[in-house]
Amino acid sequence: MHLQETLPAAKGFAQDGIPAMDTEGFALLSEEIMAVMNTVIDGKKDSVRLALTVLLAGGHLLLEDVPGVGKTLLAKVLARAVDCSVNRIQFTPDLLPSDITGVSIFNQSSQSFEFRAGAIFANIVIGDEINRASAKTQSALLEAMAEHQVSVDGTTYGLGEPFMVVATQNPIEMEGTYPLPEAQRDRFMARISLGYPDAAAEMAMLESHQSVNPLDAVEAVATVEQVTAMIRTVSAVHVSPAVRAYTVALGQATRSSPDLRLGASPRALLQLLRAAKAAAALAGRGFVLPDDIRSLATPVLAHRLLVERSAASQGVTATTVVQELLATVAVPGFEVPVPGGAGTGAAGAGLSGAGLSGAGAIRVGMDGRGARNARGH
Repeated sequence: MHLQETLPAAKGFAQDGIPAMDTEGFALLSEEIMAVMNTVIDGKKDSVRLALTVLLAGGHLLLEDVPGVGKTLLAKVLARAVDCSVNRIQFTPDLLPSDITGVSIFNQSSQSFEFRAGAIFANIVIGDEINRASAKTQSALLEAMAEHQVSVDGTTYGLGEPFMVVATQNPIEMEGTYPLPEAQRDRFMARISLGYPDAAAEMAMLESHQSVNPLDAVEAVATVEQVTAMIRTVSAVHVSPAVRAYTVALGQATRSSPDLRLGASPRALLQLLRAAKAAAALAGRGFVLPDDIRSLATPVLAHRLLVERSAASQGVTATTVVQELLATVAVPGFEVPVPGGAGTGAAGAGLSGAGLSGAGAIRVGMDGRGARNARGH
């Protein structure tokens, strides 16, 4: 039987009893965090917002792109913007699981074993080039990412709150790497591919990054207690039964798609809903819209899906499959909560966001069969 223990609080570890943050404070602090991050990451406001969304949703982030586009820099500035404990792990083939989780060392003076905590014991853990470590070492992250705890020599040690793993990997240079298994990828809430900046952002970068490193000027704008309060605000965001039904419908559609040999797991749907709650809170809403689900479906689901070889040979990717399903799976009709408890707003209100712009509203009953309305169909 494992003994649940918590190590002495590291710098920034939050304690229980922190209340949720009020709406105004949440909006001001989230904008301040993103503003600080955008001073370092040029021309990538959507990626910055998604990184903060994952943090506030209590998830983990996978940054996957070619070298030199700012993957590690994004992880660093996110950690620097919050005054919490941060550890960086450079994944290499000779890295051992105990380097991550910690190890018990015999103390001759006390004639007993003492646990020395590994790099995983921090609020934000940056795993650089995660696919360069062996599968055995990668697996040391599984328990920590899923359960926020580490088991060593029969003893279980709890991790602090908040806890987030931000891992980077290069999908191009595959020699000497160990691809992440599906179980590992499924523990990352979202995957971001930064891509190259546009010309204007690249000109600004060449001007601002020459004489000084912008990261050196970044100061924390939020305490770990404030981030914990923001996370608890996100957890209280309302999700209607219709939005849950739409999330389930998307998940089931991935499992029945002829182009996929592995669809979205139940964990994937849970994390999609949690990310949508964070997106709603960042938008100043206390409830989730279908557009929140649609806008996050690709970064949350695509990296978990496996495409059939025959479909892949024809150019089908996990991203294109998700986009196709978003175009075919009907959005449920639902009623938007009205602040103050004065009933509900018009069904389908707010569906004109990026996910449905120009396509006309789509409504279905709770039986899932549904019918498109007359606008544009």
